[in-house]
Amino acid sequence: MSAYAPVLERLIEELQRLPGIGQRSAQRLAFHIMRASERDALALAQAIRDVKERLALCEVCFNFADAPRCAICADVRRDRSQICVVEEPNDVISIERSREYSGLYHVLGGALSPADSIGPGELRIAELIARVRGDAPSEQEQVPVREVILATNPTASGEATALHIAAECKQAAPGVAVSRLASGLPVGSDLEYADEVTVGMALSGRRAL
Repeated sequence: MSAYAPVLERLIEELQRLPGIGQRSAQRLAFHIMRASERDALALAQAIRDVKERLALCEVCFNFADAPRCAICADVRRDRSQICVVEEPNDVISIERSREYSGLYHVLGGALSPADSIGPGELRIAELIARVRGDAPSEQEQVPVREVILATNPTASGEATALHIAAECKQAAPGVAVSRLASGLPVGSDLEYADEVTVGMALSGRRAL
């Protein structure tokens, strides 16, 4: 028999469904919500409802958006000649935090994984190629794409996805440059503790000073 009231037990169970939230963390969050003012608790509930009811995918890049186009695609100050290709919407946030990129994005919705039956048809690769060629309705009358930056994750599936997209882009638009996001040693790390794969990628991605 549970020590909590059924409604509180249900809240704890639902919070436990969130990634990285165990039973104790769920209990702390549930008690925090219970102690919060009614206004704050209802604001949280409404924010969750709004995300589920109003958030969709951008018609251009497939990032999350609450309008036909996301804030990045709608920003006329962005460099529309560059497209950075990422696997998921949260990757867009990571790149934006660097403040080093001012172009557009394209969210694939995953990476190639034959073991999980995820092939090119399950990703938004065809839509990317249409944008690169200028055939996509959203890209017509826009600045021609001059560079595609492949920023898929440095994993086996991410590398396979990058190689596949690079080949597709070179065939569809030979004049468009295709680059890969550099991988290697993180800043502040010691070479002594890096694995051979990381060191190898750092060497292959080296640049002149």
